[in-house]
Formats: sequence, structure tokens, C-alpha cells
Amino acid sequence: MRILVLGAGAIGGYFGARLLEGGADVTFLVRPARAALLARDGLRVRSARGDFARPVRMLAAPGGAFDLVLLAAKAYDLEPAIAAIAPAVGASTRVLPLLNGIAHLDALDAAFGPSRVLGGVCHLSVTLEEDGAIRHFGTLERLAFGDRSAAEVPARIASTLRGLGDHVVESRDILGAMWDKFAFIATLAGATCLMRATLGEVVATPDGAALVRRLHDECRAVAAAAGHALPADACAAARSVLTTPGSPLKASMLRDLERGARTECEHVLGDLRRRAADAGIDVPLLAAALAHLRVHEAARVARGAS
Repeated sequence: MRILVLGAGAIGGYFGARLLEGGADVTFLVRPARAALLARDGLRVRSARGDFARPVRMLAAPGGAFDLVLLAAKAYDLEPAIAAIAPAVGASTRVLPLLNGIAHLDALDAAFGPSRVLGGVCHLSVTLEEDGAIRHFGTLERLAFGDRSAAEVPARIASTLRGLGDHVVESRDILGAMWDKFAFIATLAGATCLMRATLGEVVATPDGAALVRRLHDECRAVAAAAGHALPADACAAARSVLTTPGSPLKASMLRDLERGARTECEHVLGDLRRRAADAGIDVPLLAAALAHLRVHEAARVARGAS
């Protein structure tokens, strides 16, 4: 089975590396600058779950269809990403997007048809370091995938993905899993970006834990209004992580903010805020976090940042 990974950044590079470790046929679709770095140093992952370093196969443009396309682009790069993978999507191809939120599904469905677009969600804390290596923080590594109509994913694809380990599951309610992650990541990003701090630093303040819980309540209310009320056990698990004393966890969006880079605020917080407005739900903390990030984005544009 042939797999194309768009992007050898943090998420795509990490899962591409793990697929290669399992013996999968993986090719990376990368931009020239990243291709030059990979050609020189290979793909490198630094992780408590095992380091990885080896040369990888790369393409500047696909010349034919693949069985699976793993899409790990930034949300603001979705339009060019769709154009880049289009030649690789054939009649039996499945596209597995690993983007935060759910807004990307509409664009992918319009481009390739809902039957070719799987749902996917990963829980993984990774970043691309200055030397081009991928750094995996901690040991958390989970991946869920599934057909959004609750049909079975083609066996060749499902078996290859499940072969990564017990932390990879095929879900018959993948949209529910995506909404669970959506509420979690929006709370994490909103709280840590608004406070410019780790979760541990936020909850160490007198009102910090209560504010995080209230923000999660706002996100849960939007999910419920969309028809995806989050299960009690999932909410309890999320809150346990979000309010852990001393937690070093912070959103990748905060890392982008700290280095003055573009963020995915519109795809995550902005989309959730628009859904709240459509449903008539008051979300003051979410709105405050979004306003904070929009100020950052406006400042970037004003100084001519790309």
C-alpha cells in the first residue's frame, strides 16, 4: 500500500516516521526548503518513545494516485495543500486529515467527495526544532481514524494504521472524537494563549482552574449545539488534563504566538466562536481569547510578516 504524507513537519513527519518504522511504503510531499534539509540530514525524530533518523523518499509533486494521503498541513495552508495532493487522489484513495478543528472537512469534501475523506484526530505534543528535527514532548501518542458515515475503512488502510500500535484505533464515531478534541484544543489554546503561560502556571493562580473549566464549558456547549454532546467520561478526562497542577502543557498555538508566527486561531477559536454565535450561545472567555489572538495577527500583517 502506497502512502503519501503532505508535509514532513511536526505531525506529518512524526507519523510518517512511525509508519516507516513499521515497514510501510511512505513518500513525503514537501516544499523545496524542507526537501533540501531532509536530503542533507534525513528525517529525524527525538522522542521518549524512540528516536528515528533515516533518509526518506520525497516528491515535489505526485505523478499518480496513492492508497492513502495523510494530510498534516497548517489550516491556513489548506487551499494550496488540496491543490498539491489532488493528483494523488484516485477513485480508491482515502485522505486522512490530521488538522485541528473540523472546518477543513467542508473544503476537503468539496474537492474530493465525502466518501474519500476520512475523519482523523491525534493527541500528540510535537514541534519542529530549529535544526529541522521533530521533538516529541512527553509520551502521549494517540491516533483515531474512521469513516464519517460509520462504514468500515478499507482493510488495507485500517490494518496499516492499526499496525502502529494499540494507541491507534478505528472509530465508528470519528466526528464525536473530533469534537472532543476540538473542545479540548480550543480550551488549551484559549487559556494558554490568553494568559501567555503553561496550564500549570494558569491553574496555580487563585482563579485559574475555574477559568479553564468555564472555558471548557463554553466549548462543550457549542459541541452539544452542533449535535455532538461530549460524553461525561471524556469531559472528566479532559478536565483532569486541563487543570493538572504544575502541568508544563501549552498549546502549539502559544508556541507560534511566542515566536511571532502565524497561528491557526481562525480555524480553531474563530470557527468555534462563529458556531456559538449561530447557535445563540454566549462564550465570553472564548471571545476574549480569540480577540487576543486577532490582535497578534493584525500586528503581524501590519509589520508585513508572511
